[in-house]
Amino acid sequence: MHRILHVSLLLLLAHLLPAQNVVEYTFRVDGVCGMCKDRIENIALNEGKATTAHWDLDTKIMTVTLDEEVTQVTAIKWYLAQAGHDNGDFTAPDEVYDALHHCCKYRPEDGAGHEADEGGSPYVDQVDGYVYAMSDGQKTPLIGANVTLEGAGGVGTNTDDQGYFTMDNPEKYGAIIISYIGYEDQTILLKENYLEVTLADGHTLEAVEITYRKKTTEISFVNTLNVESITRDELYKAACCNLSESFETNPSVDVSFNDAVTGTKQIQMLGLAGPYVQITRELLPDVRGLNSLYGLTSAPGPWIESIQLIKGIGSVVNGHESITGQINVELKKPDLGERLHVNGFVNNAGRVELNSNLRLDVTDNIATSLLVHGRQMNEAHDNNGDGFTDMPIAKNLVLANRWKFNRKKNFVGQLGVKVSRLRQEGGFHDHFSGKDVDHERHWRMYSDVDRNEVWGKIGYLNPDNPNFSVGLQLSASDHKQDARFGRDDYDAEQQNLYGNLIVQNIFENGHTLRAGLSYQQDDVVEEITKADRYVRAEKVPGAYVEYTLMGKDEKWSIIPGLRVDHHNNYGSFVTPRLHAKYNFSDRSVIRFTGGRGWRTANIFAENIGLFATSRTVEVLGDETADTPYGLQAEEAWNYGLSLTKGIDVAGRELIFSIDGFRTEFSNQIIVDWENARKVSFYNLQGSSYANSLQTKIDYEIAPDLDVRVAYRLFDVQATYNEGELVSPLISRHRAFVNVAYQTKSDWHFDLTWNWRGSARLPDTSVNPDNYRRPDDTPSYALLSGQIMKRLKGGQWDIYLGGENLLNYKQPDAIIASDDAFGQFFDGSLVWAPLFGTRVHLGFRFNIPKGS
Repeated sequence: MHRILHVSLLLLLAHLLPAQNVVEYTFRVDGVCGMCKDRIENIALNEGKATTAHWDLDTKIMTVTLDEEVTQVTAIKWYLAQAGHDNGDFTAPDEVYDALHHCCKYRPEDGAGHEADEGGSPYVDQVDGYVYAMSDGQKTPLIGANVTLEGAGGVGTNTDDQGYFTMDNPEKYGAIIISYIGYEDQTILLKENYLEVTLADGHTLEAVEITYRKKTTEISFVNTLNVESITRDELYKAACCNLSESFETNPSVDVSFNDAVTGTKQIQMLGLAGPYVQITRELLPDVRGLNSLYGLTSAPGPWIESIQLIKGIGSVVNGHESITGQINVELKKPDLGERLHVNGFVNNAGRVELNSNLRLDVTDNIATSLLVHGRQMNEAHDNNGDGFTDMPIAKNLVLANRWKFNRKKNFVGQLGVKVSRLRQEGGFHDHFSGKDVDHERHWRMYSDVDRNEVWGKIGYLNPDNPNFSVGLQLSASDHKQDARFGRDDYDAEQQNLYGNLIVQNIFENGHTLRAGLSYQQDDVVEEITKADRYVRAEKVPGAYVEYTLMGKDEKWSIIPGLRVDHHNNYGSFVTPRLHAKYNFSDRSVIRFTGGRGWRTANIFAENIGLFATSRTVEVLGDETADTPYGLQAEEAWNYGLSLTKGIDVAGRELIFSIDGFRTEFSNQIIVDWENARKVSFYNLQGSSYANSLQTKIDYEIAPDLDVRVAYRLFDVQATYNEGELVSPLISRHRAFVNVAYQTKSDWHFDLTWNWRGSARLPDTSVNPDNYRRPDDTPSYALLSGQIMKRLKGGQWDIYLGGENLLNYKQPDAIIASDDAFGQFFDGSLVWAPLFGTRVHLGFRFNIPKGS
């Protein structure tokens, strides 16, 4: 009863507290170069708390959509002025403007082509691009057009038979002159390394179009945190039907199968399992606790607007659970974007999906959206011939309804409700193929998950002091799972309550203070045939403070943070964290992150594969301790150093990055698979660590042809009862290549190659010979690709793609599949695909805003 009361109070608060409509604003902001663009957009997003921000380098027009938390347009303008950018309403203080990098000076008295209205950029040392003419409404290349550097005495080049040109600019001239017979000479200020210039028909030049193609995944050179922003265009490169499938073209996150029976995909980061990553939805807790297994599945990709990926320890503002990173998912907003989006998908495994997002402006002050996800898979497959389904048949339905309101000036807010119904069945293949339906004789799995969620956000911005704001985040969820694996049951239920009060103040020197109070409560009941009945009630109040110090020239910034939390079972925890960065130039930044995190291990939900075995379960906790499972909290320190640098190569920007992280556990719940007859859980007695090294290159090797190459090295070890061992099922070496090409006629081609090196397998030497497995897996490669055609200006997308195009399948994935109720049965040791090649076909349909 008290849980129902808590949820009711949250709903009542979300309805009664005042809120303001979230709208889009456009206004002028003075700036001059790419570094200005990065700074302006990041100030609006981070200090100003805008939901989205885009500053056009050519027009100087800023377009922002206001986040429902803690902001209004006058505040964003004020923050921009304090960072050095005049914007009409506010003028940057002279001492702040004077401290800007020389290439960012936009006021007329600074000269060097930096007029406030024009904005040349003298740091461009190479330039290339295309020159076109308009003929009968079509672009045609201008062959032999003259392209010279203004003021260089005629030094320049000519366009080739494709209208392409390239030339060096070692003396940093600020403009180029394009001339062609029949057209007037045109002078263009150099603001980017790559240009596309289209000349209008006739002898008099009437229009010039200059285009810069925004990257689908970007890393900021200004943000203190190493945030990798993944846009919708990046998500469109793959089928992307749920969150776990959203990282197939990103080397920082690994996706793997959890076991051969449930078929659910899990993620890894920095060599450690997904639960060590804090996964939030719009900075509210999302994939955690009992939702660790199916939370990624119930986050449909077509609902997602963008993803922010942070490696290493997270901010203290968002809680204590982030250890190896944070993934924040931004859903499509009720008041922004297309009026209707529909996505349909089918593949050769019989998987059919339909996703939609309907957005409606109820009044001028109220907006709402309805998001729908349906998935069905009725066909059972056994492509690897082990007698079991390669993936379960499934029926999933997920619905969400979001509202945004305008109730009173200076208050902003939102309310959301989400309902998930997930049904899965798998196991002995012949049972589902209709050949033999003996329920008693066949090993089968079924899982029913019912999850209900509600959340709200309220924010207040002081109109007389726009540098002061207050925000409140609230959420509640109820999660129930009824499952059976062979003859073993796993029934579990979790209720969660979460609240976070955030107070922020920006001082006159540009430093920022954020402080607040948080509360998290989890009531969990797990009934397990293999183990016991586990009941726990966790209550964690906490307080935190975070201070941002920034140098006047913005070359350096430091963010120290501190949390203090009290767990009703574990006791008190002090959680320090530090983020720092230094810019060697506008396109070169080094970052450091370090700090501590802790969490409760949900040992069964996070290791569901143990139920697809005949192993006994052994929880070696202290039965007298009043802690979850009798075990202690997991605690770890994470340290990381990263370097990101932009380099001009052949007139186009190459982004090189390298990062190294170490996660060192003070305590870890060891999941011990080394005895083939059982799986054991116990507190770490010794050392446990994960070292990660990644190098990555992003480069546009030719116009509209992008290549992303990465290599990763993992060293992950822990102390088991058997001694110190390399952690199982983690490849030490991994390589990644993604190639993406887009034509002028809006064809999109994407190809991704993933190579995984050998990984250690748990010891199976006590099994009979035919049920043993080798000590290590072989290395293997996976290839996926997709072709997409965009029609009618983006109203329609049609795409055709494939996964595992090399048709690699793990042999003998299930041990003793011929004796599923015997003592040697084990379906948990999966390290590669089971199904083989999958081909999909899909469409996207959009009705744009205002239609």
